Formats: sequence, structure tokens, C-alpha cells
Amino acid sequence: MVTAEEAIRIYQCLLTQGIPVWLTGGWGIDALLGEQTRPHKDLDVIMLLEDVTRMRQLLGGDGFSLKELWSENRWAVDAQGVEAATALVLQDAGGREVDAHAMRLDEQGNGVPAWEGEGFIFKSQDLAGAGRIAGVTVRCISPAAQIRCHTGYTLPEQQLRDLKLLHEKFGVEYPDGYPPPGPSGA
Repeated sequence: MVTAEEAIRIYQCLLTQGIPVWLTGGWGIDALLGEQTRPHKDLDVIMLLEDVTRMRQLLGGDGFSLKELWSENRWAVDAQGVEAATALVLQDAGGREVDAHAMRLDEQGNGVPAWEGEGFIFKSQDLAGAGRIAGVTVRCISPAAQIRCHTGYTLPEQQLRDLKLLHEKFGVEYPDGYPPPGPSGA
């Protein structure tokens, strides 16, 4: 499990090395909510394609190695001419994971996924989210972007609950054709 302290340590380690990341997934949602609502097996991040190789080297020195490439992974050449994975999971010996997806920024500051994104764009306002983990301010994607990132696949109960909490706190609507969580408290 990735504790709040471990999430902050990884986040700050990357940030101090000039690698900006936006939290997404469970920790990103909990950061937006301002409290930890459940345990997290990983730290999900969106990052710039240009930083993937350095991130892997940096976290590799901390014991993280490649666990898997996501099925949506697409190899892309970064600004230094290095071919990099765009959707991957790193894991350390303790089983903690960092799930990273890479994007490029366009001229308007919008995030264009480098993985197979099928036209999905993170508008600049989607990248302006901020939250708190263990009292530390972190950058995350917006509540609306979190909900959009959780569509297109069958969600486990804990993720349905995460979306319900976002909806309740921020009033974010669910995408058309995507039912809100049921009354069971999911």
C-alpha cells in the first residue's frame, strides 16, 4: 500500500528534481477531497512525456522497476530523442506502485495524452486542480477530469464510491450514458 507519507515523499522527490506531476486516481481524488477515504495500492500520476525517462531513473534509484506496460501504452519519442513508454506501472520490493501516464502540452497549455487517448484532452483548467495529502498541497487533475478518466471501463466498487464523493463535494456531473453510483453507497 502507498501511505499518505509515501505518496508525498514520491511526489516531492519528483517535484524537487524538476519533474512536475498531476495526481489522478485514488490519491488524486482523496487530495481533492482533502482527506484519505480508503487505502491505495498505488500513486497514479499524469506527467510530461519529456520526463518519463528521468522519472524512471530517479525512482529506479529508490528501488522501483518496471512492473508492466498498460495495454494503451504507445511508445513515443520525447524531446531528447529517446523512445519512452507512455503508460506504465513501476513497483518496488515492498509492492508499492507508481502508475504513470505521459502527455504533451500544446500551445494553449492543454495536455494531449501520448498514450492511446482517442481524442481525449486535458484542458488547461483540468490541469489546474490542487488538493492536500497529509497537509501538503499537491497538484492534481480537476474533479471533472477525474470523472472523465474513470469512464470507458467497468469500475470496481471503490472507484464508484470515489466518483460519488467527487460528485457530492463538487457537484460534477457524470458523462452522458454513464450512470451515477447507486443508492447502495457504492
